[in-house]
Amino acid sequence: MSGSARGTIGKFALLSMTFAAVYSFNNIINNNIEIGLSSAPMFLLATIFYFVPFCLIVAEFVSLNKDSEAGVYAWVKSSLGGRWAFISAYTYWFVNLFFFTSLLPRIIAYASYAFLGFEYIFTPLTTAVLSTILFAIATHISNRGAKLLGPITSLTSSLMLLLTFSYIALSGAAVLGGIQPADPITIEAMTPSLNWTFLGVTTWIFMAAGGAESVAVYVNDIKGGQKSFVKVIIIAGIFIGALYCVGSILANVFVSREALKFTGGSVQVFEGLAAYYGLPEIMMNRFVGIVSFTAMLGSLLMWTATPVKIFFSEIPKGIFGEKTVKLNKQGVPERAAWVQFFIVIPLMFIPTLASDTVQDLMSTIINMTAAASMLPPLFIMIAYLNLRLKLDHLPRDFKMGSRTTGLVAVSILIAIFTVGFFASMFPTGADIMTIIFYNVGGIVIFLGYAWWKYNQYEKSLGKQESTLKAVTE
Repeated sequence: MSGSARGTIGKFALLSMTFAAVYSFNNIINNNIEIGLSSAPMFLLATIFYFVPFCLIVAEFVSLNKDSEAGVYAWVKSSLGGRWAFISAYTYWFVNLFFFTSLLPRIIAYASYAFLGFEYIFTPLTTAVLSTILFAIATHISNRGAKLLGPITSLTSSLMLLLTFSYIALSGAAVLGGIQPADPITIEAMTPSLNWTFLGVTTWIFMAAGGAESVAVYVNDIKGGQKSFVKVIIIAGIFIGALYCVGSILANVFVSREALKFTGGSVQVFEGLAAYYGLPEIMMNRFVGIVSFTAMLGSLLMWTATPVKIFFSEIPKGIFGEKTVKLNKQGVPERAAWVQFFIVIPLMFIPTLASDTVQDLMSTIINMTAAASMLPPLFIMIAYLNLRLKLDHLPRDFKMGSRTTGLVAVSILIAIFTVGFFASMFPTGADIMTIIFYNVGGIVIFLGYAWWKYNQYEKSLGKQESTLKAVTE
């Protein structure tokens, strides 16, 4: 079925979905804490040189696999075969495991803002224990059906977008009105320092600009087909990059970079805004805390079940046991969800051994989340490189330029991602034991398991073929 015939999504709808999938105010705060105002130009560059071309790469894979559901497994399989397709789909699931470790402490922090009006500071160990309890509750609820939270999440996302525009407008007005920013806004401050630390943090920027793969699956559903999709995605990418860029420039108008925290930085900047304009700070804290807490809790419940369901339903039957992939009445592989829970817990506790504060803990786990998040798009890029290099003759309605254009674009992306991945895996000043057991060990163990699991699957297929041949003879 052609994309033009299906056409069920308008341009504005796709623009809205792209924004919802990619933009987050927390990304502005996280990167500001790490590299200050230099994150502003980097957001714009990442959007132009990563988000847009990567989205076009995925769009080409969707066009190539237009008769399938066009998930990651199908995209990579069409270029690299079943083994690498499984590894790629697997990385999307296990990256989500690290995402939980950075999301859970934030929910706890925003809960204290919502109910107390300020952040109650816990030790890293206490934070890990509370995160474990929260994740257990989330797993139980999501297994019973978390779809009811959809409307709530939609509302809070709209409120966060409204808060973002309000902050940019009011902080911008304060700057034009003559306020002296907590951190001076200068060209020097916005100029990146090209060192190993900065290269590692660029993965945070790429992670913030991620989400293209979740939007590009609609390339065959938009009215006007691929041409309309390309136009909308470029406009959306530039708009998102500009919003990230402007937000980053204004992030330290009321609160200095050194005072911001990973756990509650979003509330802090609004508290500073409220103080400047004479608004009740405690009420502002609670309002932003409630919106953030509700949005993140809804996100936790959705992501607890959705990636598990997608991964275990997409891969071939037989790789995992029947009981593991069996769906409950709500359509969720309940046993797999609890396996996910027991994997996340050590990922939550290991960094606490080398963290003196929650801020240190968050820096470690966000860094690892960013590093791990490089793997899925990297596999897609490698698959695309092989597609344009060896399989460019395969028919598809959309291509990202000529063969040479595609090869040059994806080669540059692969080079940037590879450097950023290793810089994030081995950050300067980090505890060496944390790097070995958490950063390197986590990647090696998870990918090694996936490789071994697929080998077992291939052996089982070989035995089945041998048995069938023996019976027929």
